[in-house]
Amino acid sequence: MNFTIIEKSLNEINADYELIFVVNKDLNHKFIKDSKEFEFYNFKGEGVLNLPSLRRVYVGIKNTEPESIRQGVAKAFNAIKELKVKTIKMASYVDSCYKMSYEAIAEGFVLSAYKFDRYKSEKKSLNLAEILISTDEFGGKEIKLYEANLGLNHGKIIANATNFAKDIVNEIPEIYTPIKMEEDAKKLALEYVNLECKIHDENYLKAQNMNAFLAVNRASAHPPRLIHLKYTPKNESLKKIVFVGKGLTYDSGGLSLKPSDYMLTMKSDKSGAAAAMGIIKAACELELPFEIHAVLGATENMIGGDAYKPDDVLITRSGVSVEVRNTDAEGRLVLADCLDWAQSELNPDLLIDMATLTGACVVGLGEYTTGVMGNSYELQSEFKNFTKRSGENLTILEFNDHLRELVKSNIADISNTASSRYGGAITAGIFLDKFIKDEYKDKWLHLDIAGPAYTEKAWGYNQIGATGAGVRANLYYLNKLARNYEKGNK
Repeated sequence: MNFTIIEKSLNEINADYELIFVVNKDLNHKFIKDSKEFEFYNFKGEGVLNLPSLRRVYVGIKNTEPESIRQGVAKAFNAIKELKVKTIKMASYVDSCYKMSYEAIAEGFVLSAYKFDRYKSEKKSLNLAEILISTDEFGGKEIKLYEANLGLNHGKIIANATNFAKDIVNEIPEIYTPIKMEEDAKKLALEYVNLECKIHDENYLKAQNMNAFLAVNRASAHPPRLIHLKYTPKNESLKKIVFVGKGLTYDSGGLSLKPSDYMLTMKSDKSGAAAAMGIIKAACELELPFEIHAVLGATENMIGGDAYKPDDVLITRSGVSVEVRNTDAEGRLVLADCLDWAQSELNPDLLIDMATLTGACVVGLGEYTTGVMGNSYELQSEFKNFTKRSGENLTILEFNDHLRELVKSNIADISNTASSRYGGAITAGIFLDKFIKDEYKDKWLHLDIAGPAYTEKAWGYNQIGATGAGVRANLYYLNKLARNYEKGNK
């Protein structure tokens, strides 16, 4: 899909179709051409009005904020995607930032166009190939072409990285094993000269005393992998940032077996690792000024005679002992060893883990929101503020010292589940905090993406299935962090 900015008025540009946004129900703007049709169809400036005979689609949006533009683009795309429309034209709709407004246009189209039809016998090709954007601007501003084109380029990179993560998550568990994740990581590293990949097998995990990680893998026919990707910037790095991703390529729940309905979407339990790979892919293309690492804990959690059991006690890499009270609380066990490894081996300036960790987070925040946790409220607030325009929804969940009591164990240092059903997302974060060393306490964020990572109904520019949750939010954060360094604010 190509994007071209044309220095002509909207009426001078030829295209198969025209997209017009109705901003804040303003039906009298200069771009509005079909007021009589509005009356006939009772269109009040909300929703979508598609006029195939006139080759125009109107979409109501609240404002020209980036997320409104993304959502508006998605509605327009969904209205015309079955038509044989190859080109569509639209005016410029700029909020306070030229770059971000055009970035949102590109993201909206590329994210909306994603599909996973690998196993469909009949595949439908995408007709829309080019979006022509006029410099005719909704608010009468003069378009800054360099910033606009930069925004389109960044938008395509970020959206493509998100779609890359979606492909990983959507792939079926028969195909997508830890070995397949290893292959994908190696293939990704071959595409970029500044990206390295190291693979650590089960023998390395044993030598590193990563016993919690190994316990989760024990009943699987597929060996585990600790995958390490490293992006090195062209110039001196401003910061070392490490992403740790939960890579459960399938989760049956282990001996604490999931109900069949809950097992159905468990190919999505690798979403954290997929997001980390998407982030580092985009980092290479955006040429971010940070040294960025992705540490992926890839395994399955299966059942069998050799499966780890409730009542087991595991000695983790850090030496902390864990009482297993539920084998379906396995992701935190894998992350415990991976987080410890990342701290001692990589010495990060910032450590972010991403995981589809708890159903409790979905219950508390809904399907569309990521829970943000950590020890530094300042860091959590910065992350939430910097990612606001990414379109991903985030809510800060504060640790509570009273909840720490709930993960205590009578026979080990900590239990892998809480003694109460309440506050499950936070107690899972508190469990992970046990494996964060004192010097990294204020440099660590935990993102529980269990809600938005995979949904069984389409919403906005997200299709049924994987959404690539975490990719855009983190890339917006990194971009903002880079701009702040440029301005000397860090």
